[in-house]
Amino acid sequence: MTTIGETKTGVTDGATAPTTHEVGRTDVLRASPPMFRAPLIDRFTRVHPVVPPLIFVPAIVWLALAADRRGVATLTLGLLVFAGWVVWGLVEYWIHRVLFHIEPERGLGARLHWMVHGVHHDHPNDPLRLVMPPAVSVPGTALFVLLFTTTLGTGPGLAVGAGFVLGYLVYDMVHHHLHHRRARTRTGRWFRELHMRHHFQDDTKGYGISWPWWDMVFGTFTRRGGRD
Repeated sequence: MTTIGETKTGVTDGATAPTTHEVGRTDVLRASPPMFRAPLIDRFTRVHPVVPPLIFVPAIVWLALAADRRGVATLTLGLLVFAGWVVWGLVEYWIHRVLFHIEPERGLGARLHWMVHGVHHDHPNDPLRLVMPPAVSVPGTALFVLLFTTTLGTGPGLAVGAGFVLGYLVYDMVHHHLHHRRARTRTGRWFRELHMRHHFQDDTKGYGISWPWWDMVFGTFTRRGGRD
């Protein structure tokens, strides 16, 4: 079996020259096939990783400041932001597990699944399809912020929303990093190994990207040396 993090993921240690098969495999993993026939529409399915910070960092700051202006105490604000981050981790897990991994075998459902997530598993190293297009991420996070303000009140809801959006941004950046940067810390290598196992060993486990602890809670954690 190919070692995770080596030729099967398009990464080599540099000790030997890659074979023709390995080069071909790398090309497939990095390929970026069109989703739409119209080039203009298809262009919006590819997003440079600098785009999410440009959009969401100002949004996070605004949400936190707006909560502060509405009388949320500093300590409470911090706790609510952290709570929002935890909520994001739970949402990330279940969206990935349920929505992204519903896999119809044919028809429109199969096509939609491929566009939503299947393309990422077919071509996981496509550098411009590792963060969510703003056309999806902006209204999606906005709906959650609206839900928080409706159920918790404006001030607390904005604070939780700030943490939720922060969690989403961290997820986007972590996901891109796992596919395109060499991990330099023990924690980074652990995160990368878990995610590569999801891609190349068992895609019924390892749904948490930035919050792998939820896999431990829900029984889908990937342990080294096996599928269980």
